[in-house]
Amino acid sequence: MNPLLTYHAVHSKPITPTPRLPTYPAAMPRFRLVVAYDGTHFHGWQRQDPPGAPSLRTVQGALETAVATAVARRVIVTGASRTDAGVHGFGQVAAFTAETRIPVDRMAMAINARLPRDVRVRSAEVVHHSFDPISDCVSKCYRYSIAHGDFGTDGNLLFEKRYVWSTRNDLDHTRMAAAAGVLVGTHDFAGFAQASHGRGTTVRSIYGCTVISPQPGRIIIEVAGSGFLYNMVRIIAGTLVEVGRGKTDTAHVREALATCNRTATGPTLPPHGLRLEWVRYGALPPIEGDA
Repeated sequence: MNPLLTYHAVHSKPITPTPRLPTYPAAMPRFRLVVAYDGTHFHGWQRQDPPGAPSLRTVQGALETAVATAVARRVIVTGASRTDAGVHGFGQVAAFTAETRIPVDRMAMAINARLPRDVRVRSAEVVHHSFDPISDCVSKCYRYSIAHGDFGTDGNLLFEKRYVWSTRNDLDHTRMAAAAGVLVGTHDFAGFAQASHGRGTTVRSIYGCTVISPQPGRIIIEVAGSGFLYNMVRIIAGTLVEVGRGKTDTAHVREALATCNRTATGPTLPPHGLRLEWVRYGALPPIEGDA
C-alpha cells in the first residue's frame, strides 16, 4: 500500500470531446511531490547561498529552479527532511504553491524535463493549501545499506559503491537485530546525536528499528520514527555495527541509551550508505470544493 495519502483536486463533468485542463481549487493550488535523488554530488537537501559566493548545489535548489521554469514564476519548494550532503532520497516529500496551466497529471513530467539526471519527481498531486511537509509528517523511515566481510569476486559493489557502505569486518546481523530492538520506543537520544544537533529537545520516538540480511555479506538497517536528530541514524548504524563486530553488546547499547553518553555509542557512518526511504502523513483537511 502506498504510505502517502492521496488527495485529488480534479473533477470531471460532461464536456465536449475537446480536452480541458483540470480545474483547481479557488485558492492557488498547492502541489505535493514525491522525490528521489542521488545525493552524491549534492550539498544536501537545503538550499545554501553563502554570502559573496556562488550557491552550492542542493536538491532543493535544483527543484526550485526546475519548478520555476515549468510554472514561469519563482517558487519555494519545502521538503520534509533536510538530508545531509551525500545522503540519498527515495521517498522525500516536497511541496510548493503556484498558479499554473499544467495539468496535475503532467506536473511530474514537466518538472522532470527540467531537472538534472540525479533528481526525479516520482509523483505529483494537488493537496490542501495548508499542507506542510514538515509539521504534518507523522513518521519517516531511513535505510542504511552495508556490505561486509570478504567481498571476493562480488562485482556488484563496483556499481553500488555510491549507495552501500562496505567494511571488511564480518558482521553478525542477528546480534545487531537484538540490539536494534532496544532503541524502539520514546527515549532521550542525546547519545546518538552530534553535539551540534541544534534541537531544543533530544527526545524522539522510534517506531521500528530492524536489521536484515537479504543475502550473504549484505545488511540493511531500517529506522522509522517521528523524527531524527542530526546524524542520528548514521550513529545508530555505527553503534549496531560495533555490536555486529562483537566489540559491544545489547546491554552496552541499553546503557548508552540510558546515560545519553555520546562516547559510549558507535561512529558516525559515512553518508553514502543512507537514504530517506519514505515519509508518512495522517489525515489532512479535504481540498476546497471536494465532495
